[in-house]
Amino acid sequence: MAAAHGGQIDTVMHEERRFAPPAEFAQQARIKSLDEYQALWDQAAADPPKFWADLAKEELHWFQPFNEALVWKEPFAQWFVGGKTNVSYNCLDRNLAAGLGDRTAILWEGEPGDTRKLTYAELHQEVCKFANVLKQLGIQTGDRVSIYMPMVPELAIAMLACARIGAIHSVIFAGFSAEAIAERNRDAAAKLQITADFGWRRGKALALKDTVDEALAKSPTVEKCIVFQRGTGKASGTGSGANVPQAKMQPGRDFWWHELMKEASAECPATPLDSETPLYILYTSGSTGKPKGIKHTTAGYNLYVKKTFQWVFDHREDDIFWCTADIGWVTGHSYVVYGPLSAGATVLMYEGAPNYPDEARFWQLIEKYKVTIFYTAPTAIRAFIKWGDQHVKKHDLSSLRLLGTVGEGINPEAWMWYHRTVGQERCPIVDTWWQTETGGIMMSPLPGAIATKPGSCTKPLPGIIPAIVDPDGEPVGTHQGGWLIMTHPWPGMLRGIWGDDGRFKEVYWTRVPGKYLAGDNARCDDDGYYWIMGRIDDVLNVSGHRLSTIEIESALVSHPDVAEAAAVGRPDDLKGEAVAVFVTLKRGVPNDAMREELKKHVRHEIGALAQPDDIRFTNALPKTRSGKIMRRLLRDIAAGKETSGDTTTLEDFTVLAKLRHNEE
Repeated sequence: MAAAHGGQIDTVMHEERRFAPPAEFAQQARIKSLDEYQALWDQAAADPPKFWADLAKEELHWFQPFNEALVWKEPFAQWFVGGKTNVSYNCLDRNLAAGLGDRTAILWEGEPGDTRKLTYAELHQEVCKFANVLKQLGIQTGDRVSIYMPMVPELAIAMLACARIGAIHSVIFAGFSAEAIAERNRDAAAKLQITADFGWRRGKALALKDTVDEALAKSPTVEKCIVFQRGTGKASGTGSGANVPQAKMQPGRDFWWHELMKEASAECPATPLDSETPLYILYTSGSTGKPKGIKHTTAGYNLYVKKTFQWVFDHREDDIFWCTADIGWVTGHSYVVYGPLSAGATVLMYEGAPNYPDEARFWQLIEKYKVTIFYTAPTAIRAFIKWGDQHVKKHDLSSLRLLGTVGEGINPEAWMWYHRTVGQERCPIVDTWWQTETGGIMMSPLPGAIATKPGSCTKPLPGIIPAIVDPDGEPVGTHQGGWLIMTHPWPGMLRGIWGDDGRFKEVYWTRVPGKYLAGDNARCDDDGYYWIMGRIDDVLNVSGHRLSTIEIESALVSHPDVAEAAAVGRPDDLKGEAVAVFVTLKRGVPNDAMREELKKHVRHEIGALAQPDDIRFTNALPKTRSGKIMRRLLRDIAAGKETSGDTTTLEDFTVLAKLRHNEE
């Protein structure tokens, strides 16, 4: 049967609920109606290079104007050819010139409660000083700088300082192992390491410098290391207690951040850089083999994250924007640092976990800082649901005007909880679809213009031209699932995999020649709304029917006792694949009666075809450190095989051990 419908995916989930933009919100929005969105999208689709060129002239500062919007030699794009600009200048100097020097750029709170505030003028000064520190240590345009730091303002300062002089940063999430750091350092041939003595996580001071010391023993290209003292400096309140790790400093190699900054000049003009100068490398895990170093460049990425930030989050001057992602992930690069700061926004940064010292921490921070826009991940939302509504309800969230989700598809019932409990049925939700590779958001509701449907990322942004095809590259019909592709280049797109053009072509451009293959399955409904149906590798073939894992998971999460679910396939002699699911309960008893109840629930919600064959209860699912469920590992467990492939991004290795031993 799969061959009969060209490898398309059977759609079993139907979502009829629809929420129009609140009238008051739409009246004040940047894009106020569906007609206005459609006119902008049509204009962009008619001539994408001209559309982006016009925006680039308006939104970025140019030391030298570009002479061509796009040079496309498949699969390599060059945007704004001949132009010279600088991302750090666009984030800082341009805002100072606009009179925003006294506006708060970063509001920061550490996990123990220490706080800081940096205006645009203060951030500019710190970045200039640190850029001079980099130059003093011999860092030049094109050198790679590895950054392994907690969520402190100095992480953003280090990135912007690299951008200021044209050094290429590689930020590594401050939870990775020494081996993972070393592997990334070797691949990038990093010249300098930046870290901190420690960072706070759930009440523990993590000895980051010790981990870096171990990594540097296996990082032959790294010559020097700068260490920020987390527990001292300008922080107020707590956080510098006695029980913190003491960094061991290696003379000649290691330097204290604060000592270098004492002597540094606050004058450092931004270096004019070619539009295609690499800005950063960000490593994302591959299904097998070594991680992929995704390469993003200067002008196109800068323009794309600025405009998508303004469009999707409907940014206003008085907003307090909180994206909860760690800067170690692309969401943090694009929507904690580069997008918001380019737009002159005020950003909240928080160091710690959402459940320390208790499960109300995020809501307490929203109330304290009067956050207006809250952007978080579905995995966090599912955790909030599991912890209980009481933590949300004891805090005043009336400052919120817009909610967002990022990282993976959100189940409709989790969306509804977010809408009712956090948004109090008055805040639009922007469910954003994008990837490390895309640089910024590709599909999302524009909150003043596009009605939302729980579980759908709705429509492509202006300048983004997607399609859904079968494995032969032929378009599929409405409501039929298939491979999501992009049919035209866009400015924020990756420019390659660092040092591996062959892998870049093979992974993204060969299966549908000439088109970018996102690696996700999707379908499109009668309203032109897109629904992400999981990764291409996460399709189940049950008795000849190709089923989406996300639809089965959404059916399970709609049960009142289920907090989270992951569906995978395992080999089955009769069906080809059987449906195996791993379920985390928020209440109820994990027993045979519950198993039967959940099977009946899925059968009732989406039909007998999708009813799970196996249900295993677990207290936690294996996730990456950015919160995505690692279904590949669950497939191995369901099939009774040893887990394989890259596991460096796994957050908690004990989860795997418990699942293998069938512990609940």
